[in-house]
Amino acid sequence: MKWAMTMLCFALSTLNAGDANTTKPAEKDPARHKGFMTDIKKMNGVANLVFVGDSITDGWRGAGKTVWQKHFAPFKALNLGIAGDRTEHVLWRMKNGELEGYFARLFVLMIGTNNGGDSAADVAAGIEAIIKEIKAKQPNARILLLGIFPRSEQPDPVRNKNDDVNKLIAKFDDKKSIKYLDIGDKFLNADKSMSKDIMPDFLHPNLKGYEIWAKAIEDTVKQMMAG
Repeated sequence: MKWAMTMLCFALSTLNAGDANTTKPAEKDPARHKGFMTDIKKMNGVANLVFVGDSITDGWRGAGKTVWQKHFAPFKALNLGIAGDRTEHVLWRMKNGELEGYFARLFVLMIGTNNGGDSAADVAAGIEAIIKEIKAKQPNARILLLGIFPRSEQPDPVRNKNDDVNKLIAKFDDKKSIKYLDIGDKFLNADKSMSKDIMPDFLHPNLKGYEIWAKAIEDTVKQMMAG
């Protein structure tokens, strides 16, 4: 009996991050994906700056549209954000054509807030898998990896889990082609609370929130694209 339990524990211990859902490509929104493929084709191979993410990135088309036009559109920018996406959904899209047909100079990646049921380690593993896919398909591009933005009005377990993810993915900064940047504090008050004036639902930025985001990364974007 003791031997059987030992073998069972050993079998369970062999499960690793590669078995996590976060690293298994999963298709979610084929219509949006098809639309992105059309957008890429229309850009005729010129997409110098590419944003990849979930609804917060998708929001550059909505609440952040005028900010996008001012700060990023001049770079021939492409937005590959889809609301509700988790790491596994972004990974599927990166493996199925969204990294093809152009040569980017810089990717801005932020993903993971929707992976609520996954451990911080598994979310980090999913983000790492996306980075590896980008580097494999776009070897000359640089990556600006953003820490997951804070959420919730006050610090809570959900926000704390995202903070744990950020501590892990900060290690992906290689001081060469991948730079990690955490701008989360810029959305918070001094007491770490969040104001509705920036994120009305305590998750998605409004116009003011997108202005804060743009100004926080603009200089880094220019530097990384010029390097």
